[in-house]
Amino acid sequence: MQASIQYNNQNYQVNLSKPLDISLSLRGDDKNPVVWYLKAPKIAPVQEGNWIGKVSKGGSVNFNNIYFNPHGHTTHTECVGHITPEFHSINESLKTFFFAAKLVSVEPVKINGDEVITKEQIKAHFSKGEAQALIIRTLPNSIAKRSKHYSHTNWPYLQEEAAIYIRECGVEHLLIDLPSVDREEDGGKLLAHKAFWNYPKNVRLNATITELVYAPSRIEDGFYFLNLQPASFENDAAPSKPVLYKPELI
Repeated sequence: MQASIQYNNQNYQVNLSKPLDISLSLRGDDKNPVVWYLKAPKIAPVQEGNWIGKVSKGGSVNFNNIYFNPHGHTTHTECVGHITPEFHSINESLKTFFFAAKLVSVEPVKINGDEVITKEQIKAHFSKGEAQALIIRTLPNSIAKRSKHYSHTNWPYLQEEAAIYIRECGVEHLLIDLPSVDREEDGGKLLAHKAFWNYPKNVRLNATITELVYAPSRIEDGFYFLNLQPASFENDAAPSKPVLYKPELI
């Protein structure tokens, strides 16, 4: 199935039968990625008296409860409600779901013992007006990201200046293959989150951050169209399934 799309006065065609999924699946075991000092998510059948929601154990249907945290266990999309005292829901913040996007690969640099993504690195790959969404893939890009336990690892993060630059480039939706755009332990400063959302002044209520994506190395850097679909949770964040489509100029 083909679709025609216009962006920046250019006409593109995408093959909707060739999606490039950059989300992580949620598993109920220790092979699931884990962040923020949580235990693994749990997927377990409902049990009521002698009845169990598992066909292989005699139940009529499979009927599982799922216990997880969007921020700590899977690809998730969050709105500014993640850092505000007042409630904002991702389900109300994100109202359209298809965006021009650019995927860039960046190897964090070491600064004062941390690994960081700098403004200069982003500037080398992305310019103002290029796309509505920016996807940052960190290097090296190991398949271990699909099951990594990140707690107490001091993962790489975005410098505040990099987040400001991304905002000033007009990016509305920022995606990254890390647990957070900010440092694991930063004393609650959340500098990159606040810079991207322009918080607390002139807050960008419709802008989103998606964390814990995974773009396999076979997906090349470049221009795509992004379908960004969070689950309909009335919460600051929801599990999501970002999918890329490679366009062709027509």
